[in-house]
Amino acid sequence: MTPLFNPCILIPVYNHEGPLPKIVEQLAFYQLPCILVDDGSRESCAEIIRSLSSLYSWVQAIRLGSNQGKGGAVKVGLLLAHDQGFSHAVQIDADGQHNLLDLEKFLVTSRLTPEAVVIGQPIFDDSIPKLRYYARYLTHIWVHINTLSFRIRDSMCGYRVYPVDTCAKLIQTTALEDRMAFDVEILVRLDWQGVPVVSIPTRVGYPQDGVSHFRGIEDNLRISLTHARLFFGMLQRMHKLLTRHFQ
Repeated sequence: MTPLFNPCILIPVYNHEGPLPKIVEQLAFYQLPCILVDDGSRESCAEIIRSLSSLYSWVQAIRLGSNQGKGGAVKVGLLLAHDQGFSHAVQIDADGQHNLLDLEKFLVTSRLTPEAVVIGQPIFDDSIPKLRYYARYLTHIWVHINTLSFRIRDSMCGYRVYPVDTCAKLIQTTALEDRMAFDVEILVRLDWQGVPVVSIPTRVGYPQDGVSHFRGIEDNLRISLTHARLFFGMLQRMHKLLTRHFQ
């Protein structure tokens, strides 16, 4: 790979000791550097993470002293990837929902459009909880409003490729959400900056024994507040966004 495309894999982990070893085993085929961010997991999970980083030379682990939330863990991982000279980071959730057979498609697309953020556009099976399925559409509507576009097909899928330098600058200059709302907020703010967004259809499943840390009332409230903040930010940028749209 050329110096312009030097990707790594980034996995935020919080008490996912069950599915994580299988995920890392599947990733061994690609032999890409992998950063596991232990977001203050319990000791049983921390031990699994340490053992994986010892077993595989291409896996490194960083442990946060306390739980920061998914967004907090991803931000730490992106800044670490930046410091280590990686050009792109493939974010993969640690709960086993993502189809790793599609990873090559994400990598190829990112290499062809290195300035873009590549995001998964989920194809769900019957395992998705119906409430979460329909609730996603409310977020889709808000994202379309806050970008005045349909460029972001799905802002909640955690399977994505970030251009590291662009994201590191955003993280260093903007106070972004630390928890589940991070996935939404960073995409909207990258879109505001004119970063291209490319969507990749990918199958997403909800394993019966999967571990979800989505806290219904609290996370939905934080996401709603994030949409509200972004709405007022959109109003300040409305002329620029509309000009971009018509161009």
